[in-house]
Order: sequence, then structure tokens, then C-alpha cells
Amino acid sequence: MDTVFSISLPRQAYTVAVVRDVLGALLRRSGLCAGCVDDILLAASEACSNAVEHGERYPDYEVGVELAANWCELQISQPGKAPDTGALVQRFASEHTPLPGLTSESGRGISLMRHLMDEVDLHPEPRTTVILRKRVTTCDPAHRGASERGQPSTRFALL
Repeated sequence: MDTVFSISLPRQAYTVAVVRDVLGALLRRSGLCAGCVDDILLAASEACSNAVEHGERYPDYEVGVELAANWCELQISQPGKAPDTGALVQRFASEHTPLPGLTSESGRGISLMRHLMDEVDLHPEPRTTVILRKRVTTCDPAHRGASERGQPSTRFALL
């Protein structure tokens, strides 16, 4: 079963929890194993927190999710180009993302996303978009192979 949804949210801190709640409900109802759900939710929270914190002059951001039989893709985006795009692309693309000092309160999000997800990418234009992909497994046998049995895909749109 393929599931797609997208949501546009105000750039406010409380919306990170909204994304976690909606996405968590979707993933659990789709029968994903708890480990996959936890990894995806933490990575999504980090990406959404970055959009909220670093969106500066833009009032909103968007979260898009596509869930297929064996993978999940999230796209967290905000309007405009990130300041210092070159350094940001380098942090996403480099073999080793440098960690901040022990007393630093931020700077670990990209490393967490890269550790939790199978693929992490950044598209800096036309919108700054973080793409998170994870191969997933299901715990519920009823959900396994649904697309192979010819069941129609489901689409959700939350506005």
C-alpha cells in the first residue's frame, strides 16, 4: 500500500509535536515495526526543528510523506534558499559530519538524521528541502505484501 500525505505548518515550535503525532499514527497504523517508527519520528523531529529554528523570515514549512511497502520518504521544506548553502550541503554530503563541543546545545541534528535513516539528502533550491529515506519493515503480517496483492493505494492530504 502506498500512502502519501503533506501538511503545511506555521513555523512554530509546537508544530514539531503535531508532525510527530500525525506521522506516528500513520506509521503505527501501517504496521511498521516500533524501531522503524522511532527512527523515522526522531529524524523527522530533528528536520522539522531545524526548519522551525532556521526558517528566519518565512512563516511556514511543509512536510511531505510517502510510505510504500518497503520504504518511507519524508521531505521537510521551507521557502527560499538557506543562508550559507555551500556549508550546509557539505555537512549533509561529507563522510563525517563534525560534532559540536560537549557543552553546545545544538549542532547534532544532521548526524542524528544520517545515523537513523538510510539516506539523507539536501536540495537547497528552489526551496530548502531535507529528504529522509528509510527502508522499513512491518510487524503486522496483514500489512506485508499489500501492494503485491493488488490493493489500491491510499492518499491522504492534510491541510
